Amino acid sequence: MPVTASTPCTAFDGPRRIAAGPLARVAAAVTAAMEAGAGGPVLVFDDRSGAVIDLDLRGSADEVVARLAPDPVPEEAPRGRGRPKLGVVAREVTLLPRHWDWLADQPGGASVALRRLVEEARRRDAGPARIRAAQAAAHRFMTAMAGDLPGYEAALRALHAGDRAGFDAATAGWPADIARHASRLAAGALDEGAAEKGQSS
Repeated sequence: MPVTASTPCTAFDGPRRIAAGPLARVAAAVTAAMEAGAGGPVLVFDDRSGAVIDLDLRGSADEVVARLAPDPVPEEAPRGRGRPKLGVVAREVTLLPRHWDWLADQPGGASVALRRLVEEARRRDAGPARIRAAQAAAHRFMTAMAGDLPGYEAALRALHAGDRAGFDAATAGWPADIARHASRLAAGALDEGAAEKGQSS
């Protein structure tokens, strides 16, 4: 995921959250905090991935913001074969003869059958994919901000086990802003993971 001026992020001055929102706004707040003598370390986290965003903080707030990557402008895809209203794109697919035979027997033909199979697979993987993404984001943030705090390892175990109660207990003694942000990043893994376990039991 590219980092641009509108990337959702959160900035911390040591254990204290100082700003959250689009990167352009957060970068300006971070510059102001540095000028005001922030105790540090000042770190900015990508809310989508939990990774630290490396900002070039030289110069004024306007100069810092001006150096951020702009948001991409969507390009119009060249019109070609396919059904333009649906955004269908023709690409080569390599299959074994038995696969082509099966596809040819499906209602609507090979293209309809392949689209249906892909959509079904996407729906099946949506929940597990969200859980994995939330676990990875929370894990990265916790390692950077809470790696030396008591309960860190127990919180990681609870995160990957989908154990909301265990996670909350392990993070209860952390600085409030760190615990809140870790919980927000982990919510997709803890809450959705618990729901999936309830459905399977």
